[in-house]
Amino acid sequence: MAAVTENPKLICNFTLFNPPAHLRLTFPLTVAPAGTNTNPQADQYTKGSLTRSQLSPSPFTQFHTWFTHARSSSVHQPETVCLSTAHLPSGRVSSRYVYLKELDARGFVIYSNWLHSRKAEDVRSNPRASLAFWWQEVERQVRVEGRVERLSMEETKRYYDLRARGSRIGAWASEQSRVLLPTGEDGGGNGEDDGRAMLEMRVRDVEERFEGKDEIPVPEFWGGLRVVPDMVEFWQGRESRLHDRFRYLRVGERDTEGEGDGDGKWKIERLSP
Repeated sequence: MAAVTENPKLICNFTLFNPPAHLRLTFPLTVAPAGTNTNPQADQYTKGSLTRSQLSPSPFTQFHTWFTHARSSSVHQPETVCLSTAHLPSGRVSSRYVYLKELDARGFVIYSNWLHSRKAEDVRSNPRASLAFWWQEVERQVRVEGRVERLSMEETKRYYDLRARGSRIGAWASEQSRVLLPTGEDGGGNGEDDGRAMLEMRVRDVEERFEGKDEIPVPEFWGGLRVVPDMVEFWQGRESRLHDRFRYLRVGERDTEGEGDGDGKWKIERLSP
């Protein structure tokens, strides 16, 4: 074990494994310390525990309970969630943070552009996704894995009409994840514009198109996506990294008409941390 001292500008209060010469990085490496300035050890999680008897039979009910607690505990934007998708056949994985907008009887709903975006390309080839919530203030995580399905236009419109006008304009104007070309003299972004002007021009065009109109229609390429889970994990931080983890696995299919087993039958298992 050797302290990181090669870069005088790099301040670390912990040690790292010293790799063989052929594996060493030739540029400065910054690694965030796990603890504090006075304690190099990782922080301990002490704010709660989780037992099987505390869990609801349904992961949807359990999520609602935890989400409500996160909001009442002043967790900053607890609806923020990391959505991960994978493209086939390459298997390339991509992740981004989005907002959970709804939890219904079938699953977890987010909204986005489903024509141009990277996640749109991914789900067209591989209709599965995962979600990961991290609520630091209560030292809890929730992970979700499942298949995805598009919401109907009627379902999408109910949410879209509640959005701020600027957000509805933006949904039309942004070809999400497409390259925005600079308008500088050489077209390479060396002028004052780096591509932002193209986006702002599209916004002005959409504003002119819907000027004086209160109702802005939903773009055909924009809408809701529901992650229908077959696995949901609830994670509560504990001391010494001996966390409490419980996994719900779907063992019964939910009736599409909302009858039968409701949201399906679930097996609950404790996992090793």
